[in-house]
Amino acid sequence: MMQPTILVGVERKSFADMACSVAQCLEVVGEWWSMLIVRDAFLGVSRFDQFQSRLGISRNILNQRLSRLVEGGVLSKNLYSEHPPRYEYRLTAKGLDLWPVLTAMRQWGDRYAAPQGPPLQFRHKGCGKVADAVLVCSSCGEALQARDVRAEPGPGVSAGTSAR
Repeated sequence: MMQPTILVGVERKSFADMACSVAQCLEVVGEWWSMLIVRDAFLGVSRFDQFQSRLGISRNILNQRLSRLVEGGVLSKNLYSEHPPRYEYRLTAKGLDLWPVLTAMRQWGDRYAAPQGPPLQFRHKGCGKVADAVLVCSSCGEALQARDVRAEPGPGVSAGTSAR
């Protein structure tokens, strides 16, 4: 089994100035732990101690990640106890829009990193079946794979990205 590599003293690169939607997504949720916090929020976790207990993350790192997710508009922070002050964290509309991203990551992990099978399954409430998400064309409804699309400049293209 591979041992995780721990990077100490490595400064995080900012993608804030990069004209790329993937880079901008990573600017908000690309730090270690962030998507696991978002995953747990989708599973109903909302309080600091719950996140800390489930993830085993240090309190200071959790505080940093929660603050960045709130700052990035992914989570809202709501006071639920005044004495002592305690907060719960809820997904915003922007956070809820990460569902397909998180689902794609989970399905990739199920396929390539879960030899005993998926540790968690999602059952569609409508039909009652265990469901996998499938990317489809918003116009015709056909399933999409990487080879079924081509990239072309969009309305937000800049001079630097049009050359790529």
